[in-house]
Amino acid sequence: MPIITGLSGNEIYCLGKQGFTPGDLVIGNSVIALGLLGSIGSGLKTLFGGEVSQVTRVILEGRQRAYARMQEEAKRHGGIGITGVSNELIVHGTNIEFLAIGSCIHQANAKTEQIEFSSSADGQALYCQIDAGFVPKHFVFGNVAYSIGLGGGIVGSLKSLARGEIKEFSQIFNETRHLALKRIKSEARAFGANAVVGIKTSILPLAGMQEMLMIGTASDHPALPKGYYDSPITSDLTNEEMWCLINQGYMPVQLVLGVSVYSLGLVGGITSFFKSFVRGEINELTSLIYEAREQALAHIAEDARRCNADEVVGIKTYVYNLGCGIIEFLAIGTAVRKMPNVGTQSDTLIPQAIIRDQDTFINTAETTAASSLNQPANNTNFVSIFVGFGVFSLWLTFMVLRMFLR
Repeated sequence: MPIITGLSGNEIYCLGKQGFTPGDLVIGNSVIALGLLGSIGSGLKTLFGGEVSQVTRVILEGRQRAYARMQEEAKRHGGIGITGVSNELIVHGTNIEFLAIGSCIHQANAKTEQIEFSSSADGQALYCQIDAGFVPKHFVFGNVAYSIGLGGGIVGSLKSLARGEIKEFSQIFNETRHLALKRIKSEARAFGANAVVGIKTSILPLAGMQEMLMIGTASDHPALPKGYYDSPITSDLTNEEMWCLINQGYMPVQLVLGVSVYSLGLVGGITSFFKSFVRGEINELTSLIYEAREQALAHIAEDARRCNADEVVGIKTYVYNLGCGIIEFLAIGTAVRKMPNVGTQSDTLIPQAIIRDQDTFINTAETTAASSLNQPANNTNFVSIFVGFGVFSLWLTFMVLRMFLR
């Protein structure tokens, strides 16, 4: 039977340099009813926001079942490892499918018929990881399902009338994001690893809630001090970026993140609404987003100080519109530190490790539909007018009530 693999030519080349040969594409899945999550979530949304632990547990079990089935399939194909592991969540009408996909790989003269490792890194990234001195052990993830909560919504809505940070929202978002990081480190410890590298973070809407998911590869690096087996290093750098830093003697120490949630405020919303009709800078929005960014970066700086980092690199920033003139600013980066006995096996990376594969299938129908649905200028203007009008209506209602109550 021919091998049916998800590995590209560049991946196969890179894995060959590390002594591996391609194996079959392997898949595992698990399907649950969407109504189950919805009923659990709605029953647990109290006056307090934060994690909905029962939903987190249901999702965790679904992801674990899908991964276990993928691993069993890889064993049947005689693989020694699984690379490029993904753990997706797909909505099918009223059901949710947890889907795990990877490609098993083989090694000549292997002395075991068991899966020795699994990795979220694709073949090219795995080459970089191994050349940087990391021994892959296990695909790991950390997740948390959370809700703002009724109380958080009420308090947030009231506080959104005033300009500035909404600390209740900032606290909930900071706690949930750090909780996902804590859990992925816990999984790494369970597999005897001192590092989690190549972490990818996603935020998914789920039955009226949200899930924050981090996936990565639990690994072992001999140059790290023994204390890191108790508190593994974490990094969201790509494995290619990490190779470059380790080549210069720097080691990732910790993924750091900061969140700030800010409100434009009632007066600021009305002002910016009227200013949106004329050309020029909207000072209220400029200063608001600047303050939110500075606050998020301050959280990152504090995380970096706690882990005695020399630098924070690869910072990525995201702004989310939460509605009602409220925005969330999220910043993520990796704290690094200069360490002795740190370096790469090769002096330079091979070109095949950094060449990006090109998509050879283009669905023009979907591309056209996506383009018509994603017109940034039109959507932005519509949202601005809609939000501004809502704020103006609220202010007008307040003034009329005030007049009648005199």
